[in-house]
Amino acid sequence: MPSAAHNMDIETRAWDAAATVCDPEIPVLSIADLGVLREVKVAADGHVTAVITPTYSGCPAMRMIEFEIIRALDLAGFDDAKVETVLSPAWTTDWMTETGKAKLRDYGIAPPKTSSNSRRALFGEETVSCPKCGSDHTERVSEFGSTACKALYRCRDCAEPFDYFKCI
Repeated sequence: MPSAAHNMDIETRAWDAAATVCDPEIPVLSIADLGVLREVKVAADGHVTAVITPTYSGCPAMRMIEFEIIRALDLAGFDDAKVETVLSPAWTTDWMTETGKAKLRDYGIAPPKTSSNSRRALFGEETVSCPKCGSDHTERVSEFGSTACKALYRCRDCAEPFDYFKCI
């Protein structure tokens, strides 16, 4: 029977493999950066299950993410790995890592600024900084951007349009 330390090593290797999967809509972010990858479980028989929570229940990228997780785990030597989708608790932008938020900004998407339970975030009243020039002199053009989880903004200083990853 494998030791607890051995299982931890397997969990770490499996987590690291699954965490290499990138979001197909924002390829600079891993599913770990997004907080979509919640857990990797190793059963007593050694089978691995990656647990994910979609950014929203109808997210069209989830099937691709599941496929890529299975592929990444298979390439890392984990045969017959499974993916379990958990909808509760619901995903929130609070689960994004600070590294993920920095990657978004560097990619030209303004990251969520506040926690999802902030009154300002819930009612879209917060100031969104331009990821290109850093100006707070911005305006919302549309509540929906290139995907449902982003809003379209424009910077009034550099005139560049940009997506803002909404607090959810």
